[in-house]
Amino acid sequence: MALKDTLLRIFTWWNGQTVSLALVTARSGQFVGADELGNKYYKALGPLIDRSVGPERRWVVYNGYADASRVPPGWRAWLCHNGDVPPSEEDYRPREWQKPHEENLTGTAAAYRPKGSQLSWGARPAATGDYVPWTPGE
Repeated sequence: MALKDTLLRIFTWWNGQTVSLALVTARSGQFVGADELGNKYYKALGPLIDRSVGPERRWVVYNGYADASRVPPGWRAWLCHNGDVPPSEEDYRPREWQKPHEENLTGTAAAYRPKGSQLSWGARPAATGDYVPWTPGE
């Protein structure tokens, strides 16, 4: 099993971190925190090489399949530099009206399929008759 995991880390980017990301993280990454899904967040150590490039580099190492919808809103804001303080250092309590994080279900059996969609269950509603096709020259 170790050979398979090693080959996956070398040749795929969607199954956790690659070998190159592991090297960069070990060399210049500072662990900032982890979320409830097991994703780990890092920022670059030391000064920027070139300040004209932008702010400090921040990245996430996914726990399993790399899917951006698996990043909770607080961590997404930190990764995008919408906040300077990571959620692991904040004393944040969600409001009662806030829903828990839910990953993107597009392409799965649990995806949202509105009434009238070709992929939804049941009979499709009849056309309303208000469609008039365009023909050239009219």
